[in-house]
Amino acid sequence: MKIHGRAANLRGPVALAGDKSMSHRALLHAALSPARSTLRNVLRAGVTEAMIGCLQRLGVAIEQAGAELHVQGGAWRPVPDALHCGNSGTTLRLMLGAIASQPLRATLSGTPGLQRRPMQRLADPLRLMGAQIDNNFAPLTVSGGALHGIEYAIPVASAQVKAALLLAALHASGPTTLHEPGPSRDHSERMLRALGVDVRSHENVVTLYPLSAALPAAQLTLPADMSAAAFMLAVAVLVPGSSIQMQGVGVNPTRTGFLESLQEMGADIRITNQREEGGEPVADLEARHSTLRAIEIGGARVVRMIDEFPIFAVLATQATGRTVVRDAAELRLKESDRITALAGELRKLGVVLTEHADGFELRGPQAIQPAAVASHGDHRLAMSLAIAGLLAPGTTTVDGADAVDESFPGFGAALQQLGAAVEVDPA
Repeated sequence: MKIHGRAANLRGPVALAGDKSMSHRALLHAALSPARSTLRNVLRAGVTEAMIGCLQRLGVAIEQAGAELHVQGGAWRPVPDALHCGNSGTTLRLMLGAIASQPLRATLSGTPGLQRRPMQRLADPLRLMGAQIDNNFAPLTVSGGALHGIEYAIPVASAQVKAALLLAALHASGPTTLHEPGPSRDHSERMLRALGVDVRSHENVVTLYPLSAALPAAQLTLPADMSAAAFMLAVAVLVPGSSIQMQGVGVNPTRTGFLESLQEMGADIRITNQREEGGEPVADLEARHSTLRAIEIGGARVVRMIDEFPIFAVLATQATGRTVVRDAAELRLKESDRITALAGELRKLGVVLTEHADGFELRGPQAIQPAAVASHGDHRLAMSLAIAGLLAPGTTTVDGADAVDESFPGFGAALQQLGAAVEVDPA
């Protein structure tokens, strides 16, 4: 992808696909039901295609009908070779929990990058529930069924670990209670409650009481993805003369850390038409070019914006003062080491910053220089670097920009639609 800067006056509406986190969960919940489910606005991107591929190999019928996805689940069948999860940690973790709940033996694998990501934080509690798992890294083989409920303290707040354990607990003998050290995304709890599952939450403790019958069909319309919206919000705020609108964006409070950080930095963001759809809070968003001030982020807010730190770093380069991010060591375990990789690529663009074990800091504003940068196979890094390129006085090339297809296939087209001079690599 080539970005020809400096951009200005990027204006208009952007239509976003469905939320990635909720798309994964909706697909799995529908696949675990013997009834026919209808899902609307499911994200069709690399990460969710990996999930769909795994489910289809297990015998789940999934059909696209216009804007709807029809899912016919039921008893899953064994497969002779590994289920390939692509580069999607979400797919691997949630599939691991779901398969553990079934009388089934299966192997889960993925790309070399996925195979380097540790899975012990999920494998250990699943073993405590009675699942047999032969490894702490992919490829790993799980033998499930006949699980028992547990009470377990999750050491690091993780919505994916929590979601996988709740899936495993659906047919366990006895309730499962999970204690988290801080808040994490609660999409699983909300969606399971909407399906009639007895899930009770209080502060950072969630208890699931197992089903006495089959999981009912899901009839769900998914909101637009806040993590995708974050990139368009950043474009509007960073590029002079810009104004961008998005409708129906999920504003679950466990996901709005980035939005709150932008507002704290002084960004002109308008949140309107707030409502609830399918148990999730939704709103329309508009952002305009703004002058930003630096802030410090740490503690509980980190997990509420864990996917947005690459683009937050780009915003920080244009904020007046000292920006500090701490307590974010989890970034090193994403699709790339999002601290070291991000710091290295921003330095190519002329940014001066200091890397910490659990974050980074920099002083702004700083001038962005055009350069050739690399995505490290990380979709969020690719999009963040492309947006940084909009601020440079020349052409910035993002190598490996096809990684954006993992979560936001229309990213380049959206920038072009807004008026940015962007060349997208041919498929």
